[in-house]
Amino acid sequence: MSMEILGIIGTTYKFQGMADFQYLAVHSHPDGTQTSLYDKILLRQPEKKEFFDKDVPLFIPPPIFSRLDNPVDYFYRPEVQHREGYTPPTLSSENLIGLSRARRPHNAIFINFEDKEVPMGPLEAAVQNWQRVCNHPNERRAEEEMRKLFETRPVWSRNAVKSNLEIHPEKLKLLLPYVAYYMLTGPWRSLWVKFGYDPRKDPKAKAYQVLDFRIRCGMKHGYTPNDMPVKAKRSTYNYSLPITVNKTVPQPASLQEITQSLEGPSNASGRKPAPLRYKLKESAYVFREGTLPPYRQMFYQLCDLEVESLKKIIYQNDGEEEECNERDGWCVSKTSDQLRDIMSGMIKQIIRSKRPALFPTKAKRSSTSSAAGALDMESGEEEEEEDDEEEFQPSEGSDNEMETEILDYL
Repeated sequence: MSMEILGIIGTTYKFQGMADFQYLAVHSHPDGTQTSLYDKILLRQPEKKEFFDKDVPLFIPPPIFSRLDNPVDYFYRPEVQHREGYTPPTLSSENLIGLSRARRPHNAIFINFEDKEVPMGPLEAAVQNWQRVCNHPNERRAEEEMRKLFETRPVWSRNAVKSNLEIHPEKLKLLLPYVAYYMLTGPWRSLWVKFGYDPRKDPKAKAYQVLDFRIRCGMKHGYTPNDMPVKAKRSTYNYSLPITVNKTVPQPASLQEITQSLEGPSNASGRKPAPLRYKLKESAYVFREGTLPPYRQMFYQLCDLEVESLKKIIYQNDGEEEECNERDGWCVSKTSDQLRDIMSGMIKQIIRSKRPALFPTKAKRSSTSSAAGALDMESGEEEEEEDDEEEFQPSEGSDNEMETEILDYL
């Protein structure tokens, strides 16, 4: 073998995944011979009815060839529960489905709207969990700031807390059950409420009610899900398995980022403190006119809707609240529907300004400017009438944040 050096290659390409599959359309006979089916199933020219009436062996290609990028060796072993003498472990609940690992309970207290009493304090296990990790000045300061938040406002969503408090998400899961309980149903569902505070008995708690808002999309709204400026956080087609090649690599964390105090501008070594990496932007829980929500589905609290027209609807019955019901809370009936309609109209105007091509003018162009102006007025009236007839439709591709949060505490 002889080699000759021709030069230095500056860029190389490495293909780690398997090549694309080619599925051969063949029919296997009993004697072992195989016959190609391409001429029988592929249309190479316009055919008559006789071509489709021919008897052809059943040929169904697989819907997907492989979900894996790399070949793996699967060592077949008998299932543990099928071995002789195996005794299944005792589960805490008879409805528990087998999990890959046991869930780590965070000991949160869940309250339904129909429950008569609210808890006055946390569970002992929740206290022990937080005290076990609260061994650094940053955690103690986060606890003090959390209590101040609930003193100024007794009901918070998790996104609102994460936008006002700098704390690691895993430690936030332990701190929230230590200072508040979680509402499962009613106007304050998916929210954290300060221990001892019952929003069902306080008409002022109307401002803290939740609004489940989803960006409307569809052909009748003028744009499809793919045309929306707000993309879905998750998609069925974007998944990553442990054996895929292009999987997300976790960012390395340094010891300085975890243990360094954030009080001063620098530490003894002269290094700058770690940046605030865990806080969310204000748009994660506040709605303002002229801005798009970060996600297609948002859980807003009514007090975080910073639009005057929305506030007038929310507080239209101030001082006249009589009864708190599970659907509308302390607000007037169908208040949430009115808020969604107005917010959807605002978002539609934003999308219209950013992508005018998605909203073509319905009126035909006229040669004279006067006729064009008249037609534009007519088209505007038609659009307003259609907007009045729109019904609330959940957006496609959005995930339920409330369900995700509950799973963290099971």
